[in-house]
Amino acid sequence: MRPADLIRFKQTGRSITMLTAWDSLSAAWVEAAGADAVLVGDSLAMVALGHATTLPVTLDQMLLHTQAVERGFQSLPSAQPLLISDLPFLSYQCGEDLAVQAAGKLLKESSAAAVKLEGSEPEVVSVINRLVRMGIPVMGHLGLTPQAVHRMGYRRQAEDPVSQERLLSKAWELEQAGCFSLVLEHVPADLAGKVRRQLTIPVIGIGAGDDCDGQVRVTADLLGLTAQQPPFSPALLPGRELFEQALRNWVSQQSSAPPTTEEPPPEPGC
Repeated sequence: MRPADLIRFKQTGRSITMLTAWDSLSAAWVEAAGADAVLVGDSLAMVALGHATTLPVTLDQMLLHTQAVERGFQSLPSAQPLLISDLPFLSYQCGEDLAVQAAGKLLKESSAAAVKLEGSEPEVVSVINRLVRMGIPVMGHLGLTPQAVHRMGYRRQAEDPVSQERLLSKAWELEQAGCFSLVLEHVPADLAGKVRRQLTIPVIGIGAGDDCDGQVRVTADLLGLTAQQPPFSPALLPGRELFEQALRNWVSQQSSAPPTTEEPPPEPGC
């Protein structure tokens, strides 16, 4: 799967599915599920590393986890889902040269075929333009952008007419800068539909309603593994409780089982 395939899916009306992965085990799950694209999201800072936000995760950690996800794929390379890696906080906000180095490192040292970055500030748009010109496919991200948590929080974005018009304009700017697709997170569904109809690139929603070209979810949220569920991503099963109970049962069985004693082998004869 390549970035151009997602654009072709939009053109033909085929819905796009994208799931996150953070290690080889989760990669095998989402590949077997048939996801079109797999995102090594900086959400792994919380899912796998125990942080409260996405901010602490480093570029080296993103590369390490992207390599682990790559090793978890079982299909031939030509049949694997599109692998996208997030650029972490401060890997692309400090200038175009550093952003090219960061994105290039992910693509050179793993099988990731694209990067995702958040925001639409003029500096970010310039970075996207530079990355695309250097041959690095870029997925944009608007709406709730977790790397801006201290400024925006986790509340739903673009709920008033002024901010909605601004988001529409920013989405168009990202397409013009060269993004091959756009993630819209936690925005009103009717706004997401307007963005989808305005752009020629795929709009992939998370908490943005059904009127999108596809959907992306954090796999750990869908499996009920996270301690706190996002309001727009209900768990498909109580995974955390099921796993804890299964392990608790095993520990209990081992604790109550009597030790097995084996008779010593007979002494050799004279």
